[in-house]
Order: sequence, then C-alpha cells, then structure tokens
Amino acid sequence: MNARDPNPPLQADEAESLAAFAARTWDEEIVPALTDYIAVPAKSPMFDAEWQQHGLIDRVVRDAAAWVESKKVAGLKLEVIRLEGRTPVIFFEVPATSGRRAAPSPDTPPRGGDAEGVSGASSADSTDTVCMYGHLDKQPEFNGWRSDLGPWMPKLEGDKLYGRGGADDGYAVYAAITAILALDRQGIARPRIVGLIETCEESGSYDLPAYIDLLRPRLGNVSLVVCLDSGAGNYDQLWLTTSLRGMVSGVLKVEILTEGIHSGDASGLVPSSFRILRQVLDRLEDSKTGRLLPESFHCSIPAGRVEQAQATAQILGNEVWKRMPWACGADGTASLPTTTEPVEALLNRTWRPTLSVTGADGFPELGSAGNVLRPYTAFKLSLRLPPLVDAHLAAERLKALLEDNAPYNAKVTFAADGRAGALGATGWNAPELSPWLETALNQASQAHYGAPLGYIGQGGTIPLMSMLQQGFPAAQMMVCGVLGPKSNAHGPNEFLHVPYGKKLTAAVAQVIAAHP
Repeated sequence: MNARDPNPPLQADEAESLAAFAARTWDEEIVPALTDYIAVPAKSPMFDAEWQQHGLIDRVVRDAAAWVESKKVAGLKLEVIRLEGRTPVIFFEVPATSGRRAAPSPDTPPRGGDAEGVSGASSADSTDTVCMYGHLDKQPEFNGWRSDLGPWMPKLEGDKLYGRGGADDGYAVYAAITAILALDRQGIARPRIVGLIETCEESGSYDLPAYIDLLRPRLGNVSLVVCLDSGAGNYDQLWLTTSLRGMVSGVLKVEILTEGIHSGDASGLVPSSFRILRQVLDRLEDSKTGRLLPESFHCSIPAGRVEQAQATAQILGNEVWKRMPWACGADGTASLPTTTEPVEALLNRTWRPTLSVTGADGFPELGSAGNVLRPYTAFKLSLRLPPLVDAHLAAERLKALLEDNAPYNAKVTFAADGRAGALGATGWNAPELSPWLETALNQASQAHYGAPLGYIGQGGTIPLMSMLQQGFPAAQMMVCGVLGPKSNAHGPNEFLHVPYGKKLTAAVAQVIAAHP
C-alpha cells in the first residue's frame, strides 16, 4: 500500500453500524434541531438588508455551533468568525484519527495518538484534509404554500420535514458532525476534517472569498471537498453532482416618464415602458424557443457529460420532466415542457443558459390598477449560465447588451446583484474522479441504498465550488444533497426527505473512511 491507497472497504457490519447510528441521531437529535431551525426566518442578506439588526442569522449560527460543541467530538475546535460588515461563518476542525482499521503506508511512520485515537497533528499542515461545506441562510418565503404549511412552520409529515431551509441546506452541519461521530464511535480511522458553514450562499456567497482568504492557512491541504448543498435524481440511490451552472442576477429597469399619466391621454404618444422592456429582452432571448441569443453565453458540452446524461436518462426516464407541478391548459390537459426527450431535458437544465424573470416592480396590485400609463417597469432577471462560462464577463456583456441604444431613448439600466468584484457566480465542472473515490462512492451507494451511484448535473449554483477548485486544483469533490424530486427548494412546500438524509449521512461517513 502506498500513501495514496484508500483504506480497506468497510465490512457489512461496519456499514450497518454507521447506518444505525445515523438513523438514530437523525430521529433523536437532528430532526428536533432542524425543527427549531426552520422556525427562524433567517433570510439571506439579499432578502433582508437589516439582517444584522434582526439577529436571526446570528441566532441560527449560535444554535448550530452550540449543537456541534455539545457532541463532544474528540479534539474538535470550533469558532464563529465575524468579519466587519459580513455575515458570520462557522469554522471547525477535527484532527485525524488512527482507528483500528487504519492501514498506514510502509513508507510513512505511524502517527502518535492519545487514548481517544486522535492524531497529535490537529493544526493545518501537509496532512490531507477533508473540507465539509454547508450554509445556514435561507431563501425568502415565496407564496403558494399549502394551507397547513408555511416557510417558518416546521411540520413532520410521514418521511418529510416541511419548511424553508431544512433541505437547502440547514441539515448539512448536523449531518457532517454525525458522519464524523459515526466513524469515531466505531474507532474507524479517518483523516483530518474541517467544516465551513457560511450564511451568505443564497445571496451569491459574496462574503465567502474574504473568509476563504482568512482561513486558507488553517484549511490545510484540502484533498476532498464534501459539499452537502446539492440534489438527487431520485431517493433510491446516492447521487453525485457532476456540474453546476453559474448565475448572473439583477434588476432591469426601463423608465419613460417621471410620473404616471392617464392612459387615455398618454397612450399612443408615450411608449409603454413594458413594451420597451420586451424589446430589450428580445436582444437576449428568443421568446418563441427560450434560447439565449448571444453565443458568448453558451459553451460546448463535454462528451463525458453527455454520456452521463444519457445514462441518467435511462434511470429517470420521463420523470426528468414529469416531476414538475404542471398547471392544466385551457383544454384541461397538463402543460408541456420545452422538451419531453429526457437527455435533452437534462442538458437544458444543466449545460444550457436560460433566462427567468423572478420578480417585478412598477406594477400596482390588480385591485388598485387604474387607467394609468405607468412611468417605469422593472424586472428581476435570473440568468443561469453553463458551467464553463465566466459569470463576471457575462454580467458585463449582459449590462452592455441591455443598456445600449435604448428604444425611444428611454432610461434603461441593469444593476447586477452582488458587491463590487462579485457580479455573478461562475459555475463548476467537476474534476475527473480518482479511482479510490469512484469506488468508495459506488460501495457507499450499494451499502446504504442497494443501488449503484448515479451521476447528475444540477442547474443551481454553489459559488464555493468554483472558489475551492481554483484554490485546491488537485482536490476531489463529493457534491451531493437531499434535494430530490418535488423537494422544491426556494419554492412553496419545501421539504427534506428524512430517510434519504439518514442514508446520505451514513454514505458520507463511509466515503470519508475510504479516504487515502
């Protein structure tokens, strides 16, 4: 065995013990903790400009930190870090252990350890480190919740824990510590682990680079990142995220008047701000097909990702698009997607740019909409970008495309979200899997789900992944999560599938145990 060989695979009884420990901890401790967490409207700063005064983000951070410290993980050091004017971050580190299954390399001297089996090397050095990531900030309420549910009204109904943020992804810090404990309670060797739990992810993680720079000396040699903020194609197997789209979001505003004017007097003479906005958007999107027109917003799809999409389509079939809550058309039949071909559906939502309008301003409520030609129209735009497109450059090109040569010389402005230097979040394409990790993931999926590993791209954005891949280009990435069919993160009736969370926790522990 050399220094890069994985540890021996777990025996069946060891995997069962991990699963039993994870399941028990979820039932007795994680579900109650998440119930408390969901009840706190700790909205991300983009949706709560006065988050510091409200103190809700600080509350969920304190609660999570207290829970972690109460677990008494041997050698654990935890710190809540607060940079001036930025959202807080939980950082924890746990030294490596030399459990009964450790198989040290013949050219590597054994490490010293105490009675708990904890290695003496607890500080960041050249030792391989696993970095575990999650976040505690939440999306806003949205509408359309069931009458007996609400974003801040946690409810456990069968296997599902409803409420905002439990699955996306307040569970992450609790699952991460449980995976560590599951290994330590059995004396199974594992590497040094650090945890990074932020509170700005739903705003584009614009605070995170400052913390990464601050913590870089303490992160150590990150050789594996375990990100628990992603999704699953079904609840029947472990799913590895292979790519994430980038995003540029912001407000497009068209102003034509300084105040509203009687529509009978002004219409026909004053151009509608909404019509001007439609013309401007026609520069960006083909409204008939939804295709984004600028070629710079597209990229070539790697052949390997197409092959994985084909394999995933064989598993999921038409559920790729049937899982959506389609409304009925005028004839009573369900509305249709852009494509019913499963492979194309997967690629459309993961490797092709798309535009969504997620909010509007300048419109009165319907009950108050008089015969007035409105002075302005503003849309909140969400532009999802392929994983290989630079989001900052895309934001600059988008602004120029929308603002230049405005129809009727109207005042057209596009203001991207984020702070200076953080206009947009670039996507991520996973590095090639090391043989040890591919084997470990498949073994964990078979052990805890009874099915092989699935590979799936995700249409969402996790800014940290691009940051960490740039900072640690040799690191392997295990990006996974509990956001499976109809879990509906960001929307109404968001839920966490508890049985899947239990199995994922045990699977993560098993993969960490296989780390070289």
